Amino acid sequence: MNSINKNTEIEIKKKRERTGSRGRYTAAFCLLFALLLILLACNFGIGSIRIPLEDMLAGLRGRAIESTYENILWQIRMPRALAAAILGGALGLSGYLLQTFFHNPIAGPFVLGISSGAKLAVALVMVLLLGNRIRVGSGTMILAAFAGAFLSMGFVLIMSGKVNSMSMLVVCGVMIGYICSAITDFVVTFAQDADIVNLHNWSKGSFSGITWNNVAVMGIVTLGATVMILWLAKPIGAYQMGESYAASMGVDLRKLRVMLVLLSSLLAACITAFAGPVSFVGIAVPHLVKQLFRTTKPLVMIPACFLGGSVFCLFCDLLARTVFAPTELSISTVTAVFGAPVVIIVMIRKKKERG
Repeated sequence: MNSINKNTEIEIKKKRERTGSRGRYTAAFCLLFALLLILLACNFGIGSIRIPLEDMLAGLRGRAIESTYENILWQIRMPRALAAAILGGALGLSGYLLQTFFHNPIAGPFVLGISSGAKLAVALVMVLLLGNRIRVGSGTMILAAFAGAFLSMGFVLIMSGKVNSMSMLVVCGVMIGYICSAITDFVVTFAQDADIVNLHNWSKGSFSGITWNNVAVMGIVTLGATVMILWLAKPIGAYQMGESYAASMGVDLRKLRVMLVLLSSLLAACITAFAGPVSFVGIAVPHLVKQLFRTTKPLVMIPACFLGGSVFCLFCDLLARTVFAPTELSISTVTAVFGAPVVIIVMIRKKKERG
C-alpha cells in the first residue's frame, strides 16, 4: 500500500513539473515574440528621419502616406529589419548546432573561423566578377560563402582530430579567422572598382543595402535549414546525452554529424553573404536562451534560439543605426559589446565547475 502511494506521489510530482515547464516555456516564448514585435516596430519607425506611429501603421496597412515616409519604410527600413531578424535567427541556430556538435560552450561560426572563410570566398568572387563587369546575384554569393564556410569547417574538423583539447581547437579556429580576414582585407584594400570598394563596409558586418529580393532568398534558405534542424531534433537530443547513448538509441552518428556540419555551414554562409561577418551572436544567444528557458531540449531550443537571435540582432542593429546617427556603426561592433561579456561569464562558470 505504501509503495502504491509513493508511486502516485511521484507521478503527481512529475505531472506538476511538466505543467510548470510548459508554463515557463509559454511565458518565455511570449516574451520573445513581444520583444520581436516591439523591436520590429522600433526599427521601422526610428532613424535619422523619424516616421510617426500613425503614418507607420497606415503604411503597413497599405494606405497612402507621404512619399518620403513610404520610400523609407518600404524600400530601406523594412527589408533591413526583416533581414536582421532572419539572419539573426540563423546565427543563433548556427551557434547552437556548433556548440552541440563540438560539445563546446564557446563554439560559434565567428570564433571557429567559419564566418571568416565565407567572407573571404565572397570577397574573392565579388572582386573577380565585379572587376570584369559581371553582375553578382544572391545565389552566387551564397554558393561562394557556403564553399568558404565549408572549407573552413573542414579544416576545423581536421584539427579536431589532431588536438585533444577543445580550447586548442578554438584557438585554431581563431587563427583560421585571422588568416582569412587578413587575406580579405588585402584583397579589398587594393580593389579599384567603386562597387568593390564598398566591400569595406560589408567586410565589417552590416545589414544596410538589403533589398526585397535578398530578403526572399535568405528567407527561403533559412526556412529550409530550420525545417531540417527541427526534423533532427530527436537525434540531436540523443547526441547531447553522449555519443554512446545516441548510438544505443539507433542514431546514425556519421549522418548526424554530416547534417550538423552542412546545416551550420549553410546558415553561416547565408549570413555572411548578405551581412558580412557578425560576431558573438552565435555564441551568446544559445546561452542566453538556455538561461531564459532553463532547458536544453532541442524542440524548445531550436525555435527559441531563432527568436533569441532575431531579437538580439534587431536590438543591436537599432543601436548601430541610431546611437551616433548619422554615423552608422558596424553591426559586429555592437554585437561584440553585448555578446563578449556573455562569453566571459560562460568561461568563468566553466572554470568554477571544473574547480
